[in-house]
Amino acid sequence: MPTQSVEAAPDTRGAALPGFAVAAIREEGRWRCVRLDAEALVDLDAAITALRTQRSTGAVLGLLDVDDEFFVLLRPSAGGVRLLISDAVAALDYDVAADVLDLLRVELPPDDDVLDDPWPEGDLGILADLGLPADELEVLVSDLELYPDEQLDTIARRCGFAGQLDEIVNS
Repeated sequence: MPTQSVEAAPDTRGAALPGFAVAAIREEGRWRCVRLDAEALVDLDAAITALRTQRSTGAVLGLLDVDDEFFVLLRPSAGGVRLLISDAVAALDYDVAADVLDLLRVELPPDDDVLDDPWPEGDLGILADLGLPADELEVLVSDLELYPDEQLDTIARRCGFAGQLDEIVNS
């Protein structure tokens, strides 16, 4: 009996991924961006730890563009970390996305039909004090015509650090 060769889908869990991890730090009314270690794209704890090492009297915001499939926003606070993931369904394929949902205490629904369309999960008000209200962020995240890097660029532009983000990402 002949056998068929079937190519397995790539396993993205735990592997190094394309994308970028950046910390945007606001001090005395000015933004600066620094690249985070690539491990932040696959390990949420590594991303949170890297952000907590960025000392600032102002805002510290983490931006993860994971495999150009989805993005995660992280914002450390005294009581924990505020999180937003652009596509909760990504938790099926990416450890970092599953970790975000775990930290948010959100479970994916068991109905496979619901998992056909992406949806954001987390704190849509994460950037409200930085110039991007929750309702506008929800519209941006829901725009399926935009890639995650384009969404993050729009977020950076609205918050005032697009130039700094562009410089880090394209260097």
